[in-house]
Amino acid sequence: MGLVRAPRCEVGLDRQEAATPDGAQLSRRSALSGGAMALAAACGLGACSASPESEALPVAALHAETELGKLIGGTPGLVVAGEPLNAGSLRHFYARHGFKPVWATRQGQADALVNAVLRAGDHGLDPELFHASLLRRKGTFPPLRRELLLTDAFLSYAGALAHGAVPAERRKDFEALSPQPIDVAAALDAAIRSPDPAAVIEALAPTTPTYRALRQAMRGQGSAAPAGGRAAANRLRTIEVNLERQRWLPRPLPADRVWVNVPDQQLLLYRADRPAFSTRVVVGDNAERNQSPEFRALIEASFFNPPWVVPRDIVAAEILPKISRDPDYLARNNMVMRANGEVEQLPGPSAGLGYVLFDMPNRFDVYLHDTPDRFLFSRDNRRMSRGCIRVQNPRELAALLMHQPIDSIDRKIAMGSTTRDTLPTPVPVFVAYQTAFVDADGTVQFRPDFYNRDADVWRRLQRHRQGQGSLPVI
Repeated sequence: MGLVRAPRCEVGLDRQEAATPDGAQLSRRSALSGGAMALAAACGLGACSASPESEALPVAALHAETELGKLIGGTPGLVVAGEPLNAGSLRHFYARHGFKPVWATRQGQADALVNAVLRAGDHGLDPELFHASLLRRKGTFPPLRRELLLTDAFLSYAGALAHGAVPAERRKDFEALSPQPIDVAAALDAAIRSPDPAAVIEALAPTTPTYRALRQAMRGQGSAAPAGGRAAANRLRTIEVNLERQRWLPRPLPADRVWVNVPDQQLLLYRADRPAFSTRVVVGDNAERNQSPEFRALIEASFFNPPWVVPRDIVAAEILPKISRDPDYLARNNMVMRANGEVEQLPGPSAGLGYVLFDMPNRFDVYLHDTPDRFLFSRDNRRMSRGCIRVQNPRELAALLMHQPIDSIDRKIAMGSTTRDTLPTPVPVFVAYQTAFVDADGTVQFRPDFYNRDADVWRRLQRHRQGQGSLPVI
């Protein structure tokens, strides 16, 4: 049985200071991911491969003898009328078509897709992200420039619906939720073959109740914004930001899952896609280093009566100074000094991890666990941890995850020894940051953005002209 270690950010160990340890570092393993391939459901393509847009195509495959191939064949980036295009995406798409134009003989499909792009605002997306102004200027560009502009708009719009308009490289480290990769070039081809091209692309968007309800609420807020002044505009931005966060989720969400919404300070257990259990939680405080991240992991087991091993650096920074001031500090906190310089807190009623910890390996070392500080759950502001999630009713949650009666869980705890019981089936857990969401009754709820993350996401959703000096203008 391995000992339970603290996350690197953990500090504050004095029980009398009501700052108990609240995390466990079981191992430095990355968060697991999974779920079904969304594109199969969206456009009937079956298992589409991940998009290789960033991979260089073989020179022989570029068909450089075609005029279109010469335009996009060897350049790292392209600009049309001041708008940068994604040359890698274009090469990937046109490699499927022999580097020959597509839209000249498919005007109906092109018009339908242009109309879809111009309605991007219905998803809380700025149409200018997808060259909306240029798309309205029919007849302005030479045919091949118009061809590439259309394709880039369709591919980028499909990608925004499929996995978010903020690309992974522009997301913060703590924004670690993402759907399965989707080959948007394959999706666009499916749209071309469909009698309703726009419907195929629109189907790449999430279909969760929250996404649908937020779109409906956005339409209501949009009409109220002129009269509502500042307040209505802020509410509209909140909805747009949380629509984007929905696009960062897997498609579909696992029917059985644990869901922690940090701004709501609440945990929900879903069975067959319906809420089956809820409980309050304590989440990370407002200090940047302690904020709970957004990520997915897999609950593999329940630890009962977990010990807690404090790493040497935290011992040096936090515990040794306390010992120097109070020689009885270790004994009072049921701790022992180990030969390697670590400190172990033994299991017991005052142990910082409580009686239950859920083994969910992830790169953030953030875990769900019990706490002896029960009084915290009566507070409205439960931002009191160093990033981990303290659960008000962990015994009940363990019983549901283990498919055992709660009496069985209590007997394991009463034994007093540390045990690790594997779940019959691992359960995905999501730690999300949604300041606008739909509750079990289908009502849109709003929560304070106490980590001040919304404004940053909203800024990244806006169109930004990037430096184009190194990009060839075509």
